[in-house]
Amino acid sequence: QVQLVESGGGLVQAGGSLRLSCAASRLTSSNYDMGWYRQVPGKEREFVAAITWSGDSTYADSVKGRSTISRDNAKNTVYLQMNSVKPEDTAIYYCNAVHKLWKNAYWGQGTQVTVSS
Repeated sequence: QVQLVESGGGLVQAGGSLRLSCAASRLTSSNYDMGWYRQVPGKEREFVAAITWSGDSTYADSVKGRSTISRDNAKNTVYLQMNSVKPEDTAIYYCNAVHKLWKNAYWGQGTQVTVSS
């Protein structure tokens, strides 16, 4: 069974940085578009950043310019580096994988990020 396991969340002060990781197992990540989403209780899950199987990346306006998504296909891992974090970045961050052809999708269990002001 495919597994996506996020790590790197925690408590960080506003203005600081964090790096989230998503390790995939039982899939070949190079065949998948990978992404990060986040959700605050009571709100819908929202897009944060994505990177295609070929390496093209996109970002939500809310994180553009202070975040970088990257991938290491040899490690089946995708990363999200966030700098200059803000209290409004507080959320549960989820990793997502979508097959580049068949579009079957998988989600991780999420990792909590809390930014203190």
